[in-house]
Amino acid sequence: MDDGLEIYVRCWHNKNIEPRGVVQIVHGMAEHIERYNDFAQFLLSHGFIVYGEDHRGHGKTAEKAGIFGYFAEKDGFDRVVSDVYQVTQHIKEQHPTLPLFIFGHSLGSFITRRFIQKYSSEIFGVILSGTAGNPGVAAKLGKALAKWEIKKYGPKKPSHLMNRVIFGSYNKGFENVKNKFSWLSRDEEVVENYLKDPYCGFICSASFFYDLLTGLQMIHKDEDIQQIRKDLPILFISGDKDPVGAYAKGVKQAINQYKENGLKNIEAILYEEGRHEMLNEINKDEVYNDILRWLNHSLSMFS
Repeated sequence: MDDGLEIYVRCWHNKNIEPRGVVQIVHGMAEHIERYNDFAQFLLSHGFIVYGEDHRGHGKTAEKAGIFGYFAEKDGFDRVVSDVYQVTQHIKEQHPTLPLFIFGHSLGSFITRRFIQKYSSEIFGVILSGTAGNPGVAAKLGKALAKWEIKKYGPKKPSHLMNRVIFGSYNKGFENVKNKFSWLSRDEEVVENYLKDPYCGFICSASFFYDLLTGLQMIHKDEDIQQIRKDLPILFISGDKDPVGAYAKGVKQAINQYKENGLKNIEAILYEEGRHEMLNEINKDEVYNDILRWLNHSLSMFS
C-alpha cells in the first residue's frame, strides 16, 4: 500500500472461461477473504473474476504485520478505504475493459459505502450485505469510551469492553443459542467453523472500534452521500433477523437516506429469518442466485 504496508490479495480467475466482469469482495470484521471461497467459486463458474484482500489488522495481512484488530495510527477507517481503492486500481489495470462490481459485507459494507462516496465513478455497481443504519448518539458515546480505553491501555490492546458494548446483545433475539456467534447464521456448521478458524472472532483494539464508529458516522452524512453518482446500481441484501441491521430497520433507514439523496437505482432483498451472514445461511443457494440475477441484469444495462 502507499504507506508501505503489505496486504494479502486473493484472485480467483478461470483462464478457460471468457470473463464478463469482475467482483471485488470487501470482507467483514474479525474474518478474512478465504471465507468467501465458496461464493467466489460460484461467481467464477458464471464468468466473473473475483478479487479480495485481507484488510489491515485481519487475516494474512495481520499475521505478516504481527497485529490483529488494529487498522492504523491515524484515520484508520479511511486508510482501509484507500487500501480497497488501491486494489481496485490494480484490478482495473489488469482488466481495463471489464465492468467492476464491489461486494461489501458488514464492516466491508461500511467501507464500500465510504468508497462510493469518494470513487463511485470508478465502478459499475455495488452489493451491500449485512449493513447497518445510523447509530446516532450511540456512536458519539462509543467513541468517547474507546478514547478513554486508548488513553488508559494504548491503541493496540484488544478491547473486551468495547467488544461487549457493541456485540453483547446480538444473541438476545434468538432461541436455542449454542454459542456467542449464533447470530451469524442458522447454519451451525458455519458457526462452528468460524469458532475454529484462527483468523476469525478475535477481539479488536479500542482504536479499531474508534475507527469503526468514525466510519459509521461518515457514511451517514448527507453531504457525503450526495457525492455518489445518482445512477449507481446498488443491491442491499440482509437477513431480517440480523442484529447488525437492527432486524432490517437499520437497512431500511440506510436505503431511505440514499433515496432521499437522489440515488435511484436501488434494489433490496430482505430474507425472512436470515441472520447476519446471508452468504453462509441455510438458504445461501437462493442468495447466490439472487446476486447473480442482479449482476446479470446490471451487465445487460452495460451492454
